[in-house]
Amino acid sequence: MECFINNQLDRELDPDLERMIRRILEEAAKLEGVPEKAEVSLTLVNDEEMRRLSRDFRGIDAPTDVLSFALQEKVPGEPEIQEEGELLLGDIFISLDTALRQAKIYGHSLEKEIGILVVHGFLHLLGYDHDTPETEKIMFRRQEEVLNRVGIKG
Repeated sequence: MECFINNQLDRELDPDLERMIRRILEEAAKLEGVPEKAEVSLTLVNDEEMRRLSRDFRGIDAPTDVLSFALQEKVPGEPEIQEEGELLLGDIFISLDTALRQAKIYGHSLEKEIGILVVHGFLHLLGYDHDTPETEKIMFRRQEEVLNRVGIKG
């Protein structure tokens, strides 16, 4: 799977963190049976940009930790798109500012928090959700499975 990582922060991305993000996405894709010709984009942003995205696309004027925009999600009445070549899964946005705060709150490393957000966002691209206790249990179990496979323990 092709993974594009975009850094919109005012500082350089740690190469180890970038490798970890790619490894998580690749492992999640393998576990989910995502075709090798699939593409995903992940962008790291600050709280200001995440707030704008949340306001513009969710109607919530506040930053959040992760947003996913699935390109394969079907909307009623939308025409079928016949794609050849790459399977475009969608875009994931992660606020590094929020990830830093949450890592402190939960008492774990920034790497673990980013890992959680990466796999969480990716699973949303594939149609997972956590809007009911049942779907939350399924999604969070899958999240833990991916994280365990890459050595990020709960």
